[in-house]
Amino acid sequence: MHTNKQKLIRRLKIVEGQVRGLQDMIEKDKYCIDVITQTSAVKQALSNIEDVLLEGHLGHCAVNQIKKGQTEKAIGEILKVYQLKRK
Repeated sequence: MHTNKQKLIRRLKIVEGQVRGLQDMIEKDKYCIDVITQTSAVKQALSNIEDVLLEGHLGHCAVNQIKKGQTEKAIGEILKVYQLKRK
């Protein structure tokens, strides 16, 4: 998890910079399509972060819950994430 944690933190810092850049673009009245392009990039970056987190959760946490007999809890969490990703 340590390696993933460092990668996730790095990715989040990149997203943070992108969001600051968006703010700057708005303040400087940049062309709308350019701003929308950047917002799309931010959304994709966040989606990629979610994917890494979900993979880790399913591969470790959910599997461990099932091994411990906590199947209902694992299923509930999987369904919750699935519903959130569909929004």
